[in-house]
Amino acid sequence: MSKQSSKSHEISALIAGIAAFTTWGLVPIYWKLLKAVPATEILAHRFVWTSSFLIALLTWQRRWTELETNVRSRRARLYCLASGAMIAITWFLYIWAVNIGRVIETSLGYFMTPLMNVLLGAIFLRERLRRWQLVSVLLGTLGVFNLTFGYGRFPWVALSLCTTFGLYGLLRKKSGTAAIPGLFIETILLVPLAIAYLIFLNTNGQLMFGSADISLSILLVSTGIVTALPQVWFGHAAQHLRLTTLGFLQYLAPTGTFFLGVFAYHEPFTRNHFITFALIWIALAIFTGEAVMRWRRRSVPGMAIPIAQ
Repeated sequence: MSKQSSKSHEISALIAGIAAFTTWGLVPIYWKLLKAVPATEILAHRFVWTSSFLIALLTWQRRWTELETNVRSRRARLYCLASGAMIAITWFLYIWAVNIGRVIETSLGYFMTPLMNVLLGAIFLRERLRRWQLVSVLLGTLGVFNLTFGYGRFPWVALSLCTTFGLYGLLRKKSGTAAIPGLFIETILLVPLAIAYLIFLNTNGQLMFGSADISLSILLVSTGIVTALPQVWFGHAAQHLRLTTLGFLQYLAPTGTFFLGVFAYHEPFTRNHFITFALIWIALAIFTGEAVMRWRRRSVPGMAIPIAQ
């Protein structure tokens, strides 16, 4: 590949990465439009329509052979089933929290995710915590304690999000599947449950889809695009950008969500919130700085895990 071609790919990948993480950061606006629909029904539609969109995408990309290879692996199927369960919990928590006015806490959860990943790596993969990684984790823990005892409310939404998404990333890494085929396997395995739940709602006259408000039905169908399209952009970015660049870009998503919560939705942001976020941001600065220094010393390839909101 020529230098010009390589540079072109890098620029397009950077644009795709910014688009993906910006979309994930602003997606609360979309979920707010579906506030009238219960989070469980939104979740069911998200699985059904994401799978439908991915069928078209995999056909267009001609990746069914790759998918078939993944599906033949019992290990990949089991790990994708487990990661699908984790992403279902993450999606539900995120949608529910956004629509009850806890957008700021969801952003805290995604800011904490890199620190949780380090902790999970130490617990499940026996990866040793380096000194500055340990400092980052301790600062993050201090931030949680500050919000719990200073503000008077345990940030369980934030901790649940970073834990379930951290476990999701761990399971996806173990599955060995690429972003798009892996997401398809995860969603298609849970589609039967989603359809059964939608049929149950329809039987009991509780289904919002197809109701008098046609705009809600259109929005529910478009959950597939909102879920899968940023993943496509992310996949292109992950293929052509350095891992450290992706590491910096990933903070765009929770930053966008944070600003939405504070300035667009005017959620309470107290002094204790500020102290907690400051501790998390310092921890992330240390964590990222240490990662960049280590990467410069030895270019070791890693695996980037997409954000799923």
